[in-house]
Amino acid sequence: MPSTKNVDAVKVLSDKLGKAKAVYFTDYLGLDVVSITQLRKEFVMKDVEFTIAKNTLIKLAAKEAGMSGVDDFLKGPTAMAVSYEDPTNPAQVIKDFLKDFDKPSVKGMILDGEVFDANEFERIANLPSKDQLLSKLVGMLNSPMAKLSSTLGSPVSGLLGALEQLNSKKEG
Repeated sequence: MPSTKNVDAVKVLSDKLGKAKAVYFTDYLGLDVVSITQLRKEFVMKDVEFTIAKNTLIKLAAKEAGMSGVDDFLKGPTAMAVSYEDPTNPAQVIKDFLKDFDKPSVKGMILDGEVFDANEFERIANLPSKDQLLSKLVGMLNSPMAKLSSTLGSPVSGLLGALEQLNSKKEG
């Protein structure tokens, strides 16, 4: 019979997995306390939860949340980086952290319900964030309007220049 502590833990994990846009399963073994604390701070700055849980509890929570394909990622010590907003935030934090440390290694990911193995991590980590994509979109939408404004204003400014030259010739 499962303990109430484990039942509650599965419920909490299941809620997290159900709401998540992205879940990154990582191996954190080998990181010292200072490194994990620094990693957690970087995750918090990007609105990402970093949770360490037993594999059996994660399996049960994933099953309860309707996720499949996570069993392959749950071998050895496992931590989850969960993002509720931008699915690329955890990947960017891990990628930046790996520049200075050799862990955490990514075991696999679930992005919007689709399962990816560790081989896809580099590609996903190099994707632009939601904010970067939105700023590019705004720039692309603004560009035709700026060109139209310039095109429409060009003849008027040319005409104004010609009228000023004509006026100065008449006065001079």
